[in-house]
Amino acid sequence: MCESENRYLIYDIAIIGAGASGLMLASQIKNKKVILIDSNAKIGEKIKVSGGAKCNITNEYVKNSNYLGNPEFVETILNQYTKDDLLKFLNKNGVNPKINAKLVKGTYFCNNSQEVITMFSKLITHVELQLNTKVDKVEYTNKFIVHTSRGKIEANKLVVASGGLSFPKLGASSISYDIAKTFNHELKALNPALVGFTVQKDQFWFKNLSGLSFNVKVKVENKTFEGGFLFAHKGCSGPVILNASLYWKKGQMSIDFLPNQKLQTLCKSNKLISSALPLPKRFVTEFLKSINLLDKPISKLTKDELSELSRLKNYEFSPAGNFGYSKAEVTKGGVDCTQIDVSDLQSTEQKGLYFLGEALDVTGELGGYNFQWAFSSAFVCAKNIV
Repeated sequence: MCESENRYLIYDIAIIGAGASGLMLASQIKNKKVILIDSNAKIGEKIKVSGGAKCNITNEYVKNSNYLGNPEFVETILNQYTKDDLLKFLNKNGVNPKINAKLVKGTYFCNNSQEVITMFSKLITHVELQLNTKVDKVEYTNKFIVHTSRGKIEANKLVVASGGLSFPKLGASSISYDIAKTFNHELKALNPALVGFTVQKDQFWFKNLSGLSFNVKVKVENKTFEGGFLFAHKGCSGPVILNASLYWKKGQMSIDFLPNQKLQTLCKSNKLISSALPLPKRFVTEFLKSINLLDKPISKLTKDELSELSRLKNYEFSPAGNFGYSKAEVTKGGVDCTQIDVSDLQSTEQKGLYFLGEALDVTGELGGYNFQWAFSSAFVCAKNIV
């Protein structure tokens, strides 16, 4: 598989982006002149680092409620290519993911990310590759003209599968959104998502616990998540916070540091607070400092002191912001789905132009949901584009 020398004057289909959706689409299109363009030197660079290099590829419990975006649009796409369809496709091609729920319930992980990339390498040998190529802009006359760092590429149809702004070190750019705006598409506000939070002064005590992690329950907007919470030197992170970041809108959220436990029961002990609570002592010590409460026998607490301690069950705070695109798993927001035909992912503003995966205003929670969306949207597009 060698890089393209533009063997064909005009391609039937040009695909921008050799990530999950671009590779899936390319693997499904046969007997067409297809070129796959990417700014990286190798295909699947974001796949490579996903899931701790084990590729969290889908989830046992995929449904539209796991996504931020138009629920009807999302459901229609997911119903046409389900997680069972994806697993059959992977198994058929020698990739056998298994559920590992240690991080997020129901998540399927591969043995390693490279096996997914190798699979696609074998499935796209019929496709021309043009790597190390930056797309500058796109024009349309009677065909699409893709202006790149290595010259012009012409195609009858153009698929934008280049993802969002997260992971800039892996070549992420705004090109998908720039192309959308060129063709009169509206963009929903772009923000880093599945990302840690920075904190305000009242939560600076979080930083003293950097590296400490345990399970909590978080409420944000109308969503509740339970899972690992990580104290970080900038604030807080961990799976439960990454999921919360998807729905947070510059307001308060709350943490239950004692999920599935009753504080009243724990308060019957004569032990010191730091010993009576089933929490790391480091955490309890810092928490008590933050609410100006001495570490004394928990059964001796006054009514007011118990009220302060009960904040463990409903600790409300407003994040200062987030860690930014360099630390974000995905970008939320994107191309407005009301301008996309749900039957084939084609633009309603420009015939022959398609948007897939993360470029769209659809973002999944942590745990394989975004890969499923990438593969499902690519399959629906492939089924109809030819």
